[in-house]
Amino acid sequence: MKLRIRFVLILLSIVCSVVAQKPEEVYRKPLKEVLDQLSKKYEVNLEYSESLVRNLTVTYPEWRYRSEIEATLTNILMPLDLVFQKTGDRNYRITAFEYYRRPPEEGKKHLDQLLALYPSVDLWEKRKAELRKCFLERLNLSPLPKKSPLNPIVTNQRKFNGYIVENVAIESIPGVYLTGSLYRPAKGKGPFPAVLCPYGHFSNPDTNLYGRYRPDMQYRCATLARMGAVVFSYDMFAWGESRLQFSEHEHRTGLAMTMQTLNSMRAIDFIVSLPYVDGKRIGITGASGGGTQSFLAAALDDRITVSVPVVMVSSYFFGGCPCESGLPVHSCSDYGTNNAEIAAMVSPKPMLVISDGSDWTQHVPEIELPYLKKIYKLYGKEENIVNVHLADEGHDYGFSKRIAMYEFMARHLGLKLDAVRDKNGNIDESAVTIEKYDKMLAFGKNRKLPENALRNPDDVRRVLKSLQ
Repeated sequence: MKLRIRFVLILLSIVCSVVAQKPEEVYRKPLKEVLDQLSKKYEVNLEYSESLVRNLTVTYPEWRYRSEIEATLTNILMPLDLVFQKTGDRNYRITAFEYYRRPPEEGKKHLDQLLALYPSVDLWEKRKAELRKCFLERLNLSPLPKKSPLNPIVTNQRKFNGYIVENVAIESIPGVYLTGSLYRPAKGKGPFPAVLCPYGHFSNPDTNLYGRYRPDMQYRCATLARMGAVVFSYDMFAWGESRLQFSEHEHRTGLAMTMQTLNSMRAIDFIVSLPYVDGKRIGITGASGGGTQSFLAAALDDRITVSVPVVMVSSYFFGGCPCESGLPVHSCSDYGTNNAEIAAMVSPKPMLVISDGSDWTQHVPEIELPYLKKIYKLYGKEENIVNVHLADEGHDYGFSKRIAMYEFMARHLGLKLDAVRDKNGNIDESAVTIEKYDKMLAFGKNRKLPENALRNPDDVRRVLKSLQ
């Protein structure tokens, strides 16, 4: 009798458990199982990494199915922050959602929508003013911090073939040091034009050098100096020598985006303070994240007269590092903005957009360039916007990209191309001396910072606020 009662009780508990099970539990399945079902049901091939779908589940999967595979994939993947891309007739690739990336066709639609807002130069100028105001607010730079003394530290002057290099640190705000390399012509008193050279996240595969220490950065800066420019190559926030103050983690934050923008402005303050610099001829150029810094600085600081953003002007890619897109500047206004519109804010000043065939700039000739030309046409200055598209090249600031930049900077800043040509008339960078990393450190091998150097990001925010 007791055994029978126990059996009944166990049976009742099982029945009650099943009855009490919630619908979302009944209809929950592993994502991998659901994707396998979709492949068979719709006769498609779905590509994805096992690590991407591991431990993910879908509630009510069958209820999300639609007659078309793409509508079904949207319903299944979107709640999981996953997206798909059609890569063939019946082939789809599934990847993680990236907030900073959209399909190219969305970029084109956005540019068309934006163009409709400003059919006249007056409306475009009004739009630029509104965006500048919003950018500074979103960057936590409104009002702009009061300019504190730069207190430049200059060390270790080196003389090379046609140019001089010095290591420099300036105090962009009290306690925060912007480190860099200052290149200038070996001969002449000036006033020389100046070029700011921010950089991106590339590293050199042969030397493992990154930032301003990379050989391609040294080639770029030294060649411009040999052509007659004063060049300042400076570190990103919490990157390069800035890591003496702040951890690498702080580079992937919105604070980095704030400080990098402010640092570009302070870099201009420094370079125009030099007695041998012509403050009316200021260029800026950088690639990838350095391209973002280039067009954002040019949009916000009118002292920049020539801009050459490289492999970064895109209407549908916003920058994969929070130091480029970690603050909501791209959601300014009801219509939002994108990097192509931000780059256009330098108009009608000369701008060269360099693009390639293997990244988010691959559509520049068909999507972004026509938009930029229409903006410059508002001023009657279409000749001031130029695109060099290298369809067979990738995401870098390689030699052919540098050649295009040298020629453009020479034309608009009055630099001397003949100073860097070989006997056949080709641009030659071989006279540049590639220095070792330790020679370029503003604070030397002992890496000793000034006593007032801040190390806590909260202290940086506090100082910024105190200057506003």
